[in-house]
Amino acid sequence: MTHVHLLASFLLRMQETADQQAAPLPPTGAGGSALLEMLHNSGPVALAVLVLLTFASVFSWAIILAKWSSFRRAQTQSQRFVRAFRKSQRLSEIATVAEQFKPSPLVIVFTEINEEYQRQTGGRGLPRNPVALERAAQTASSEALTRMESRLTWLATIAAIAPFVGLFGTVMGIIDAFHGLGTQGAATLRAVAPGISEALITTAAGLVVAIPAVIGYNQFTARLREFGSRMDDFARELLSAIENAAMSQPAAPQVEERRVRQY
Repeated sequence: MTHVHLLASFLLRMQETADQQAAPLPPTGAGGSALLEMLHNSGPVALAVLVLLTFASVFSWAIILAKWSSFRRAQTQSQRFVRAFRKSQRLSEIATVAEQFKPSPLVIVFTEINEEYQRQTGGRGLPRNPVALERAAQTASSEALTRMESRLTWLATIAAIAPFVGLFGTVMGIIDAFHGLGTQGAATLRAVAPGISEALITTAAGLVVAIPAVIGYNQFTARLREFGSRMDDFARELLSAIENAAMSQPAAPQVEERRVRQY
């Protein structure tokens, strides 16, 4: 009889263990709603962190898409403007069609240098102050780069603070987990699961927001350096073209003046 009682108690314990293991298993297909369930069970701090990160993500993606479109137009129009500039024979010809390539930062450089040259010489002859032309080119390049890099600092800010905002949610989730342990007085999975889920969700959200912002900021910064180099090269090419055109012009008025003095 003793053996029968031992066998019966063993079978009862096995049945209880099987029931405990089978109870927490989610039904098939419930994995898709697990995230929604964790969000529904999250506390107000975690929800506030997620809302803030969502707003930051939408804002950063708006900047990324807008800058990608504007930089692409600027690159295309710059290539077209350079081809038109090299085909033209006079500055007046390219000045009349420069507005067609307005998204290009090279147009700003050309306009500033051309206006300074017109003020000095009226469009003919060597410039009286070449240093002023170089300063005009540097000023135009700086203005163009300042316009192009507007709102890029927001990407850097979001990339820097998003992981820390997610970390704040992580810390609050861990605090909730320990609070659950202290409330129930037992180290069970049900006591720590809500806090741990909040911590994991906010950590992942912070990384999801920060990574695209970092990539976009680095890529756009590299593109700005390329545009800066192109504007410097174009300014030097334009100054050289002005000098060559001025030196190739005939000095007929000076010859006539000398003849009059001889007579």
